[in-house]
Amino acid sequence: MAPIYDIAVVGYGPTGLTAASLLGRLGHRVVVCERWPGLYGLPRLTHIDDEAARTVQAAADVDEALRDSSLCQYLWVNGKGDTLVNIPANPDGLMGYPDHLSMYQPDVESAIDKRLRGYGTVDVRQGWAVTGLEQDDEGVALRLRGWNAEATTADGPHDEVRARYVIAADGSRSGVRELLEVERQDLGFNERWVNVDTEWLRPQPPEFAYGTQYCDPARGHMTINIGHTRQRFEFALFPGENSQDMTTPEAAWRLLRQYHDLGPDDLRITRQLVYAFEARIASRWRTGRVFLAGDAAHTMPPYLGQGACSGLRDAANLAWKLHVVLGGQAPDTLLDTYESERRPHVTALTHAAIALGKVANTHDVEAAAARDAAFFAGKVPPPPPFPPLSNGVLRAGTSAPVGTLTPQGRIRLADGRTGRLDDLTGFGFVLVAAEDPTAALGPERLALLQRLGCAVIALDTVEDLDGRHRAYLRELGAAAYLARPDFVLFGTAADSTDLGALVDDLASALTAAVEAAA
Repeated sequence: MAPIYDIAVVGYGPTGLTAASLLGRLGHRVVVCERWPGLYGLPRLTHIDDEAARTVQAAADVDEALRDSSLCQYLWVNGKGDTLVNIPANPDGLMGYPDHLSMYQPDVESAIDKRLRGYGTVDVRQGWAVTGLEQDDEGVALRLRGWNAEATTADGPHDEVRARYVIAADGSRSGVRELLEVERQDLGFNERWVNVDTEWLRPQPPEFAYGTQYCDPARGHMTINIGHTRQRFEFALFPGENSQDMTTPEAAWRLLRQYHDLGPDDLRITRQLVYAFEARIASRWRTGRVFLAGDAAHTMPPYLGQGACSGLRDAANLAWKLHVVLGGQAPDTLLDTYESERRPHVTALTHAAIALGKVANTHDVEAAAARDAAFFAGKVPPPPPFPPLSNGVLRAGTSAPVGTLTPQGRIRLADGRTGRLDDLTGFGFVLVAAEDPTAALGPERLALLQRLGCAVIALDTVEDLDGRHRAYLRELGAAAYLARPDFVLFGTAADSTDLGALVDDLASALTAAVEAAA
């Protein structure tokens, strides 16, 4: 009989790593199936936002993960070098991290891998590819094959694992998605860019200590720092340019010299390949007990820097919902809200990224000149606000900004422990109240919160060291707020008499999840 796990995670990139770590932290038996024998070891993503950094905090030693990160300022310039947009770096975002960080992906993946292997409930099976799956009412059986780059399906050892649920985070060319026969919708954006990753052989020049998008109709290109010692350069390819020709060192040095006056005395090339930028969304994200996540569910062009961030949101959303369902605190239908919440959010970000890409990378000289003139005249509207969740596990019938993100500041508990909110409360629901809510809630509701693993923070006994949580309550005009494990605002209580109703509404939202997903 195959071993029975709570969750099998297929794929060991950022989304799979994060999902496995969060579920392991919550005490679940997890198996990871990854065809490659080790971590990738080279950066693919270079940017995360403060929400993603907070998710990494839940999944790893965040200081280790982000040890070579830096603030990420971002510029758009035209073909003449004139600044079109300047997005300054904000060192103190809502989540307790800079709004935007450049980081070194292998550090993040190694830190998450190290953390999850310490839980004792997560089995990591690297070098094993999923070749088949079968579902029944109790779980999913995954057929595995020992894998290497030259193997065929008949080669190598075979095995099988069984889990109650499966998270397929196996990338844009997801084998699990193929097995499920799930199609993807093409949103009509396709570009090829050559990516050149480098290490500085001298101190990083100041003009490369931030990200720059060169909106040049002659050839769009960009650069971004990867921490303090590495640099990524990307160059758009034209129709007819051969991808293989653009992956030679000669092509890289020609482009680096032409656009940045850099050569082998300045940099060492560590990785060079052609990427296809695409925008595709899977037609369904749940098939029975199997869920698509990360690039397996959606891909978007990189102009917002939200591809990997979206995958981490998927992981956090699925992890807490699986935990609640596996713990018997909600029906299986709660898991339907994964797609109903995440799909509209990802779709909005994808369309925004497509729109930015079309503005940045027109090859029409006249259109580029009109774009530049509109920027200089101040006629380009600001980007739309970041989309909140619009449905799902949210308190209904309220004017509070449910579905938006809640803050993280530093606190000091009554026992003297000091740190970031999440480090002291864990990965779970959090009720933050201006005053001790114990009497207002009563024993039954407190017991419900305890079963859900909800931490209760009363700001009359917990010191709000930077004032962030009290300021947020004032902004909300509320006596308390209830945050989901993925930092999303579930709802607020106007006063102590509304606290009980807030908790009751959470219980109803979890148990009536099928209506929320409809």
